[in-house]
Amino acid sequence: MSPHPSRSAPRWGYGTNGLTDLRLDDALALLSDLGYDGVGLTLDHMHLDPLTPDLAERTRQVARLLDRYQLTATVETGARYVLDPRRKHGPSLLDPDPDARAARARLLTRAVRVAADLGAHAVHCFSGITPDGTDPDTAWKRLADELGPVVEAATTAGVPLAIEPEPGHLLGSLADFHQLRHALGSPDALGLTLDIGHCQCLEPDPPADCVRAAAPWLRHVQIEDMRRGVHEHLPFGEGEIDFPPVLEALAATGYQGLTVVELPRHSHAGPELAARSMEFLRTAAQGGRV
Repeated sequence: MSPHPSRSAPRWGYGTNGLTDLRLDDALALLSDLGYDGVGLTLDHMHLDPLTPDLAERTRQVARLLDRYQLTATVETGARYVLDPRRKHGPSLLDPDPDARAARARLLTRAVRVAADLGAHAVHCFSGITPDGTDPDTAWKRLADELGPVVEAATTAGVPLAIEPEPGHLLGSLADFHQLRHALGSPDALGLTLDIGHCQCLEPDPPADCVRAAAPWLRHVQIEDMRRGVHEHLPFGEGEIDFPPVLEALAATGYQGLTVVELPRHSHAGPELAARSMEFLRTAAQGGRV
């Protein structure tokens, strides 16, 4: 591998968790019309329900839609209540109940199969919040134990698993990602989801430096604006991030996957924000300001 990767043209995507008021076919048509290259497809009840009995047939239908609109996909697994209607993001891989942990691991393994059938370039996941009364060593062991078989499934399917450092979670930083990677024996199928806003929120280094540090393990990128110390996904221009240096750093890594706009609390204005976001990113990628 060359020590100086060639620059890559950006491939923009938009997350369906920010378009939940649209039918999936309408959302994909919109993104295609706006010039997006792909979609961050969250497995959830309104678009592609991972628990439906006819998942295989529904996945084939979605694959045909992606082909029709010439979009690629990342499969995202951050649906809030897909497993438990009463607990946001529950159960997690850290749950005290082994059956509950296994349910989350099964969902991730199912997501790997869906991603393979869609030709998606990665499956996104996260660790979850450490439960009350759980010591760090126990939490890290649970995470590694549950993710091991998922990574094996990803290896077999040829679809990387891209775990996201999430503010407030056990795995909350780039350093935490490396701790997990080493615990699992540095498998090729385990990569990183880098959320640019999270870098601004809590990493010690500026977002552009985070991109450079994460480059060898990047398998998925999420992007939005954010403020230091505040975990709130904001439309571009409403936070503190200087995007041209970030996008320059990302292009220089040679990263080939999607860079997906992540605005899960803005579905009420999803079509408008999808259009505005594309305009902003195109301009910022050229070094300009919107």
